[in-house]
Amino acid sequence: MSEHPRTQMNDDFTNPVRLSLMAALQGVEEIDFKTLRETLGVSDSALSRHITGLEEKSYLKVRKGFVGKRPRTWVKLSAHGRSSLTEHIQALRAITSGL
Repeated sequence: MSEHPRTQMNDDFTNPVRLSLMAALQGVEEIDFKTLRETLGVSDSALSRHITGLEEKSYLKVRKGFVGKRPRTWVKLSAHGRSSLTEHIQALRAITSGL
């Protein structure tokens, strides 16, 4: 008997901002915080909280550095994050196709 798609969904990605964040990172190698914030249309504090939560669960990798004298933060999907997102999307597709 096959597993129901709902059980394959990742509860960490059910928040719309988190899912949008993960999806935005799927198409790039790495993205800076400012660009990600503008892409998602969220506040600095909201984005920071979601990044921290996803990083703690090893879905993201965060790199901090400087461009000139200005601090910068870059974010990218980890291998675990990429595979977890793929599984979540497959579960959503199965649900929406009526399987």
